Amino acid sequence: MASTKKKKAKDQSPTKSSTVAAVRQGAGGRKSSGKAWENIKGIGGAVLLFLFLRTFLVEAYRIPSPSMVPALLVGDWLFVNKLVYGPHIPFTNVNLPGYSQPKRFDIAVFVSPNQVDQPEDPTPTLVKRVVGLPGDTLYMRNGRLFVNGEEQTQGYGDQSPKGDPDEVSFLFDWQKQYALRESRFGPAPEQPTHDNWGPLVIPPRYYFMMGDNRYQSKDSRYWGIVPRENFRGRPMFVYYSWNQDDSDRPLPFITDIRWGRIFHRIR
Repeated sequence: MASTKKKKAKDQSPTKSSTVAAVRQGAGGRKSSGKAWENIKGIGGAVLLFLFLRTFLVEAYRIPSPSMVPALLVGDWLFVNKLVYGPHIPFTNVNLPGYSQPKRFDIAVFVSPNQVDQPEDPTPTLVKRVVGLPGDTLYMRNGRLFVNGEEQTQGYGDQSPKGDPDEVSFLFDWQKQYALRESRFGPAPEQPTHDNWGPLVIPPRYYFMMGDNRYQSKDSRYWGIVPRENFRGRPMFVYYSWNQDDSDRPLPFITDIRWGRIFHRIR
């Protein structure tokens, strides 16, 4: 009788063991699945937070050209405040309200009007200085910029390397639709040149942008005035700067860093 009980117990023990193992394995699988799902949620949350910050608050931007020397140098990396003028919702024509409007002499990041001479990238994102506001009358005489009849402080424009002041381009022809044939500032020239154009009146919700480095800046003189909805933000400060022109030195990733420009505030 005892041997029979032992035999039954012996026969049942593998079944019990396999059942317990299966239960444990199932619990372990559910635990692993739950852990994987938590990881996915964590990564997804981080990506969404990054996209939210990049779209609505702050975005990085690199300076690729010398058009804004000395305020901004080639190789500067900036943090751009996107909230100031109102964030742009991607893949739409909608801009949310900002807490400020572009002001004269602001350095701003914006989407360029269509540039017919570079079909490979007709609307690049640019950074220039606001020199003309809606309603302003602008003109230039012998390289001197006037706004509403008052000569503007030229700043680095006076010292920038000179180019051809009499440059003529078909790209200047857009000005003719805004140019004044008669005004207290005199008539606009029949053919605008690099250093002699206007007077022209800036229409509502448009802005005239120029680079500080006047002879190395392709700006509103060439591709026209900028609609208000094209503004994307205002640079805050330089968070990294690399002098890529001096890469002949050893360890350029360290020695070519402009340490003095890191956290430089942009004005």
